[in-house]
Amino acid sequence: MRLPDPPLPSPILLGFSGGLDSSVLLQLLATDPGIRNRGLRALHVHHGLHADADAWAAHCRRVCAALDVPLEVVRVQVNLSAGLGVEGAARAARHAAFAAALGDGEILALAHHRDDQAETFLLRALRGAGADGLAAMRPWRRHARGWLWRPLLDLPRTALQDHAASQHLQWIDDPANANVDFDRNFLRNAVLPLLRQRWPDAAGSFARSAALCAQANELLEAEDAAALAAARHTPHTLEVQQLQVLPAARRARVLRRWIADLQLPPLPGNGIARIEHELLASRRDASPQFDWQGARVWRWRGLLHADVQRASLPTDWAQAWDGRAALLMPAGERLQLVGAPGFDAPLRVHARQGGERIVLPGRRHSHALKHVLQHAGMPPWQRARLPLLSAADGSLLAAGDKILSAPMAAWLSAHGAHLSLSRPVPERAEGDSGGTAALA
Repeated sequence: MRLPDPPLPSPILLGFSGGLDSSVLLQLLATDPGIRNRGLRALHVHHGLHADADAWAAHCRRVCAALDVPLEVVRVQVNLSAGLGVEGAARAARHAAFAAALGDGEILALAHHRDDQAETFLLRALRGAGADGLAAMRPWRRHARGWLWRPLLDLPRTALQDHAASQHLQWIDDPANANVDFDRNFLRNAVLPLLRQRWPDAAGSFARSAALCAQANELLEAEDAAALAAARHTPHTLEVQQLQVLPAARRARVLRRWIADLQLPPLPGNGIARIEHELLASRRDASPQFDWQGARVWRWRGLLHADVQRASLPTDWAQAWDGRAALLMPAGERLQLVGAPGFDAPLRVHARQGGERIVLPGRRHSHALKHVLQHAGMPPWQRARLPLLSAADGSLLAAGDKILSAPMAAWLSAHGAHLSLSRPVPERAEGDSGGTAALA
């Protein structure tokens, strides 16, 4: 048995459970001189869910040592209260560990095979997935800071069993794999064997259907990307008018892709319907919003805005600032003076209280800040977090980095400087499908 060459000549990190599948993949990788030259290491995730978990980790150490493959054993905390079930929670913890360990451009190799693909296809079909979900597992895709590679995906498990026997490999038999209380195990141990009695190549047929769905999905994704680019105003905002000219099915796909691109939690089952009926169909002067799992979509005028839910700037917050170093806001934004060493005298940075007035460049009289912000087209999700800069005498000098008073604009121009208010960037780990010895 010989592995296909990975698409990139990058180092490889093997997700090694110690089960049959990953033991075969480890042996194939370790005995390939080209793979060894590019760099090979392994990672075993210790879930702490089974009495033999320590023994399984020790077995993985012995196997890797015999093949001279560096192994890291990572202990994880499985969140059993997350509503994912034991399988799902273990999978989430495992793939968070993989994502954290994967280096820039490194390839994560997993030992999923054709029977795993058939199980994934059936599970997603039973959950009502569309073409993107039925595409099941991909042999190659982006993952965390690198790539995910499944070189065994076209092989049946029987081929792996034959190879393991011919090479006299030893592996772990996880008793949890026989527990049909888990959905995947029920399909593997009860449903697929029954199907094979009538259709011997049932697993192969499901895998081919998944591959066809993947091909169809690639075409859909290309059109989705073009439609999203046409509707995008900024990374976090879409133009409502551009969305409304799309067919409903395409619009739903574009919205899901947009949310995924922003690394927000996937929309719930009723998410598209609520965005359609509560946001896209709302009056232009309304500002409805839809919240889920710490994320928010907000309609304002002709735009949809999506982001993590962010708290307003506390009304009692204030901070002296001389401009010599960046000022960190309570929720993570950074306010900086760029191009000058500092202000002539410290300023007061504070939250809006209401009733503020500002003298704009080229104007003699002051204007209500509320009206200035409205006229400038600043959306409500930015106004709620906007820091104000005031002089020692209380006069308003700036609202954020875009609304400048006449004195502030003149001072910045004279010093060749400008203000910069940057937003915090959320972090999110990626997950994926499970494998053998999942509950170690």
